[in-house]
Amino acid sequence: MAMSGVAAREIAGVPGAAKAASALDVRADFPIFARNPGGPGERALVYLDSGATSQKPAVVIEALAEHLRHHNANVHRGVYALAREADAAYDAARERVAAFVGANPRTTIFTKNATEAINLVAYSWGRAEVKPGDAVLITQMEHHANLVPWQVLCAERGASLRYLEVDEQGELSLEQLDAELARGDVKLVAFAHTSNVLGTINPVAEIATRARAAGAVSLIDGAQAVPQMPVDVAEIGADFYAWTGHKALGPTGIGVLHGRGELLEEMQPFLTGGGMIASVDFQRATWDELPYKFEAGTPPIAEAVGLGAAVEYLDGLGMENVRAHERALMEYMLERLGQVPGLRTVGPPASPSAERRGGLVSFTMEGIHPHDVAEMCARAGVCVRAGHHCAQPLMRRLGVAATARASVGVYNDRTDVDALIEALIQGREVFGL
Repeated sequence: MAMSGVAAREIAGVPGAAKAASALDVRADFPIFARNPGGPGERALVYLDSGATSQKPAVVIEALAEHLRHHNANVHRGVYALAREADAAYDAARERVAAFVGANPRTTIFTKNATEAINLVAYSWGRAEVKPGDAVLITQMEHHANLVPWQVLCAERGASLRYLEVDEQGELSLEQLDAELARGDVKLVAFAHTSNVLGTINPVAEIATRARAAGAVSLIDGAQAVPQMPVDVAEIGADFYAWTGHKALGPTGIGVLHGRGELLEEMQPFLTGGGMIASVDFQRATWDELPYKFEAGTPPIAEAVGLGAAVEYLDGLGMENVRAHERALMEYMLERLGQVPGLRTVGPPASPSAERRGGLVSFTMEGIHPHDVAEMCARAGVCVRAGHHCAQPLMRRLGVAATARASVGVYNDRTDVDALIEALIQGREVFGL
């Protein structure tokens, strides 16, 4: 059985007093839910925008504060006690984060976010390896972070950018993947683990295996997947895997890139300066060993400590339980959304279950613009996202300008879904529908 929020706090070294009623009855662990957006007597905060950023449990907030209060110093630069404490905290955070996804700490690189992690690969690997006549293969469902860097790279290198199509159920075709790889010019296949619009969970291990068999390198954008389900990057077998801390209950300002060691060794640094060098003279420099070679300047020290606390908390819950919790919520949400007249969801179908979806659903409402949907939800204290979700090519494929999106986290329950449905029905009445 998964541990309660109390047990998760105790694992992280922070004593807790609240009692959890069930394995994922953890809302009390998140201080932000103590506030009421409408004031006294109004509905409590209903947060359904975890796909944009997650809320933070107290253990993460406390880990950040404790580090800054008692251990704040730069890392890998000093020999005094405070500096040694900062070194130990930063290095331990890397160990925790790597272990959380079955990765090697040596090939686990801290970046600013997933976007920077992907750009690191585009610049350091792509500009050395992609040549005129080569192709980069991505999918129509990609977030701009896993699309625009490849557009820029292909334009610079004289390569072509091609797309795997999204079918009517919001999924990819392995047959089309095979056909593209058979052309013999694909140097890189880059794809999302879980779509931030469709919720589609892609068969990432199978895609990575087929790419490698064809001689192509693979990169996975795991920003939506790592917070929601068990992820083992070694089992998946991709050459690069990127994710971000702030969607996984951690702080903003820190992302992670896991890379294949032999590729990282060959790559030139993305950024240069202090902290990533072995030696410098007046005309040349040599680089430090992995992972420091790719971490120029002062790294996100406190943020790494906070992310370490976040993944310990998730480990305490058990990622299998996190996935089961969010899958059950998505089944309920898809069922309830199907009861709202004029509402259309996008992505894999609700039936027979939400097994093929991550913890989000995007939708449109007949006669109401998605931004108005978000506004009427906000008036009811329900936080959802509206817009193109940094996926404009996918919006064009879907034939819409924008969608509304509700995304869940470990702190949500069925009452949050009910509040969303109530807000949508009330909104229809306001619009005279």
